[in-house]
Amino acid sequence: MRVTTSTPDASRVVEQLLAGIAAGATPALAELYAESAVVELPFAQPGGLPLVGREQLAQHFTRAGRAPFRLRPINLTLHETTDPEVVVAEYDYQGEVTSTGRSFLVSNVQIVRVREGLIVSSRDFHDHAGMTAAARDE
Repeated sequence: MRVTTSTPDASRVVEQLLAGIAAGATPALAELYAESAVVELPFAQPGGLPLVGREQLAQHFTRAGRAPFRLRPINLTLHETTDPEVVVAEYDYQGEVTSTGRSFLVSNVQIVRVREGLIVSSRDFHDHAGMTAAARDE
């Protein structure tokens, strides 16, 4: 049995995604995903939230760009796996509520599959409840 590790391309794509979020989420981030990508957000709402396809992802990033906070990924650790297409990203979002300047910190884990330079699937475990609570405490 041959064991390989995640490709640098998978890590690079995840780093590009996080840099784009730090710069301010826009629909252009959807271009990092394959046309038929599937993203699962198990904690986004009761029952989870699946996003299927680049168009849904573009709409998601449009909504995220209108959120009342800024996010900056910090404490990033990229874990290589034995599957060359898969990387696990573990990090925190250092957030700031734009109307008050109040800061908050939430934890995240993403399991991302990258093929031919594009994200084809992702399971994103973000602390949506923590972000929502921070925005509500404006």
